[in-house]
Amino acid sequence: MTRRSIDDVSDDVADQRSGAGESAPVTVRVPAKVNLHLGVGELRPDGFHELTTVFQAVSLYDEILVEPARRLTVEVIGDGAEGVPRGDENLAVQAARAVAALAGRAPGVRITIRKGIPVAGGMAGGSADAAAALVACDALWGAGLDRASLARLAAGLGSDVPFALRGGNALGTGRGERLSPVLGRGNYHWVFALADGGLSTPGVYQELDRQRAGERAPEPARPDGVMAALRAGDPVALGRALANDLQPAALALRPQLRRVLDAGRELGAVGSIVCGSGPTVALLARGPGDAINLAAVLAGMDVCRAVRRAAGPVVGARVHATEPGP
Repeated sequence: MTRRSIDDVSDDVADQRSGAGESAPVTVRVPAKVNLHLGVGELRPDGFHELTTVFQAVSLYDEILVEPARRLTVEVIGDGAEGVPRGDENLAVQAARAVAALAGRAPGVRITIRKGIPVAGGMAGGSADAAAALVACDALWGAGLDRASLARLAAGLGSDVPFALRGGNALGTGRGERLSPVLGRGNYHWVFALADGGLSTPGVYQELDRQRAGERAPEPARPDGVMAALRAGDPVALGRALANDLQPAALALRPQLRRVLDAGRELGAVGSIVCGSGPTVALLARGPGDAINLAAVLAGMDVCRAVRRAAGPVVGARVHATEPGP
């Protein structure tokens, strides 16, 4: 499926850049994330919740192709393309505008998003696209932004965008945008159960607030178990330590996700958790062979729309290839 949107950049502004077409197209590949730990605290005055989270980047990817153009346009290709926002609400569009503003130029670029990350699935696909667009536009326009400058732009775009830029394993605090590296060993093998339809992240947080009504919001729990498991490179210990304060809210809004969590445990997953705000469910396997078997059996159980395998941690948004436009 393909979805196209065009902003209202005027031809007069676009004409200020006479060199459109001189730069080679740039493709950036960017991974999805899974929250190994997501502790949600009180609602802050800025409308966000205080978070303590441990991210891991996993090998489900979106690819962002950017090409010189007279106007800013977006094309979305792949599974769930019809659910991707258009226009200024698309974070990749916002990222392109942010780089253009810092570079002092008009944002003439054609963006093609090839979706491999579930849309509205709790795996930060929109944030990943924003991070990829930052890297791609910087490369396309030769803006020369360093990683610190890109990280500052990323934090202004969304809570998960800085991690998508960075990848690996990281501890996120604040609203998730303040990152610290997490030392870890080994690779982890995941099976992701994709649901029919997405869940609204604000809606899940609102349900959590409703569930906590009349109670004082707890301080976000410390991810000590997750951190110890990563240092040890122990998937079994990591599976036991997985935690997500948003999971009860996601299950309230989508009760059928319990069937997926139960199926994963029955099939021998060492850990199972709703990804972020859901509705994707992450199942952690002992190793690659176990992940293959788990995915094969789960795919035949009629408890989810589709199944994907991935491993982590992987690097964040990086220039992947250059290629001619379609």
